[in-house]
Amino acid sequence: MSQIQCKVDTITPLTDAVYQVVLSPAEPVEFHAGQYILVHMGENDKRPFSIANAAFDSHKIELHIGADENNAYATEVLEQMRNEGQIALSGGHGEAYLQSNGQPIILIAGGTGFSYTWSILQQALKDHPHTPISLYWGGKNISDLYLHDELSKLADEHDQFTFVPVVEFAQEGWSGRTGWVHHAVVADYPVLDNVQVYIAGRFEMAKVARDDFSVRKLPLSNLFGDAYAFI
Repeated sequence: MSQIQCKVDTITPLTDAVYQVVLSPAEPVEFHAGQYILVHMGENDKRPFSIANAAFDSHKIELHIGADENNAYATEVLEQMRNEGQIALSGGHGEAYLQSNGQPIILIAGGTGFSYTWSILQQALKDHPHTPISLYWGGKNISDLYLHDELSKLADEHDQFTFVPVVEFAQEGWSGRTGWVHHAVVADYPVLDNVQVYIAGRFEMAKVARDDFSVRKLPLSNLFGDAYAFI
């Protein structure tokens, strides 16, 4: 797959350690909602990032990059984008993209894994307006859920969409769900034999979730996540 040169339009902080990057590709990037691109840092250095925008909005590429001071892998990409104003990439890659079959869809995100589910959510609301969709987004604190208000508004506007924020460390006044994000799904769905699940987050979380969901009769053919190509 050939690389495509992109102009860096904007780099906007979403939290203290997460940045929204909007790129304008020199030519269209063909992808499905839920796929990722590879940023070409060098001949043998290609770094994956989930595409955050929907496939119907393909004139741009939006990324949500988590880049704290301990994450050189991501901060180096941001530094090159800032310094050069352009970046080369290829995509879309990955097999865990939206493949709706009419069954209810459960989206699960940990941290910046949200960008994967955000792409799928936007596409599904457009292409499958009658399919029930639930998004469970987990973070250590409520401030990590940087599109919380936008998602709550979207849930108010779409009867078939439910947003469930989950925080690991609840602050005073928090009345929502707490703990691990996939545990909230297990609590709400004792049986998962008739749903599709799309998940993005740490490999450890994806592995434990797969085991727990399998016990609840989720067919592996209905479980999607890039992590499962490696674990």
